[in-house]
Amino acid sequence: MKSFVEILKNQAIEAAMSGDWRRAINFNKKIVAEFPDDLGSYLRLGFALIQLGDLSKARKAYLKAIEIQPGNQIALNNLDKIRILKKRGYVTHKQKDNFSLDPNMFVEIPEKTRVVSLINLGQISILAKLKVGQNVYLKIKKRKVEVRTASDEYIGALPDDISKRLILFIKAKTQYISFIKEVTKRNVGVFIKEEKRGRKVKHYSSFPKNLQEDMKIMITEEEAAEPDEETEKEESSLDLEELAKEAEEKECYPESTLDEEKDDFEE
Repeated sequence: MKSFVEILKNQAIEAAMSGDWRRAINFNKKIVAEFPDDLGSYLRLGFALIQLGDLSKARKAYLKAIEIQPGNQIALNNLDKIRILKKRGYVTHKQKDNFSLDPNMFVEIPEKTRVVSLINLGQISILAKLKVGQNVYLKIKKRKVEVRTASDEYIGALPDDISKRLILFIKAKTQYISFIKEVTKRNVGVFIKEEKRGRKVKHYSSFPKNLQEDMKIMITEEEAAEPDEETEKEESSLDLEELAKEAEEKECYPESTLDEEKDDFEE
């Protein structure tokens, strides 16, 4: 039989997963009232308070976590984040972009999903506001695929090999959804999932095990393929080099008017 504290912890986690931050706060407060040295509850409490924009109380929760376990990296990272948000004037107590964390959000599907660590990270004020589970968007910019928020704020870019492949797939009408998976001092991890594959690349996968080798095979097979006359009437065969060239010359999304200064994330 589960103990009282285990039941409260499960309720706190379930409330957070459903985006009900106020209930999550209440459950975690009940736990620390009975068990003042429960490290996990203070970490959960601080996280929930950040979601509601109550940075001062969140800071107190993380400081308490540091008292219990000096050097706890989660608490230290979030204290840095709170410092950055306060410095940038982020003091709202109302969360505008509240969302629920679907337990199945990060389920991995072979060759259809991948967690990618971004490069050339964006402005620190943008990165500090990112939340796990937040929906983000892929945008082609010359030879790179950028990752941006719903309001078109630059977060970072996909590595060159992933960018090159996804430019071809996006140009061929493949659709993706992506979410923030993790945010640490020097890393933003994005979970990318293929939702619908374009017909021109239907025989290829978005994320094969060996990306480079598969790319060579992909190009070789297309060069050797004899186009079917009837199929050619309905749609032209895939020309990888042409897609890449077009993607460099023309973006698939509207131009951004934001300042895209690329600061390192010193969270």
